[in-house]
Amino acid sequence: MIKEIIVVEGKDDIAAVKSAVEAEVIATGGFGYNWRFIENLKVIAEKRGIIILTDPDHAGEKIRKDLSKHIKNCKHAFLPQGKALKKGNIGVENATREDIIEAISKARPIISDKRQEFNKDDLIALGLAGGNNSKARRERLGDILGIGYCNAKQFLNRLNNFGITREELIRALEMIEEDE
Repeated sequence: MIKEIIVVEGKDDIAAVKSAVEAEVIATGGFGYNWRFIENLKVIAEKRGIIILTDPDHAGEKIRKDLSKHIKNCKHAFLPQGKALKKGNIGVENATREDIIEAISKARPIISDKRQEFNKDDLIALGLAGGNNSKARRERLGDILGIGYCNAKQFLNRLNNFGITREELIRALEMIEEDE
């Protein structure tokens, strides 16, 4: 049983998560939530904690960002787009049981203390920005680290905000290079 409450976008997402793990799951109803819902999540976050698992698309990221702005001390779980895609539809409900379990097991909190472990030059030097296959490397790396796919600027923010260590990043890069 997972201690935290998992926050997803819709009813189909609830069903998919509940079939994968034993946990309480709440849906935002897309952008249909109001301030009462946010206040409710704040109380839950204090008492049990929450894990935000939104769809790996623009709307899902927008919901994740909005919830994070209002609710401190929540964890974030990410599904790669390729693992949440079925017949052109992107969503948590399309992921396999195993992929949902893996995403939740990699959930990370945002570190409240601002840190600057990595910078733009690091991304360029590691082939994560400005190169021909930078996008593919970030996508694979985001999957391995459990921080999701995003553009180079956002990827840099996630590396720093989710407390990824240099050693963790190097190990993950070595895994990618073994596959290439």
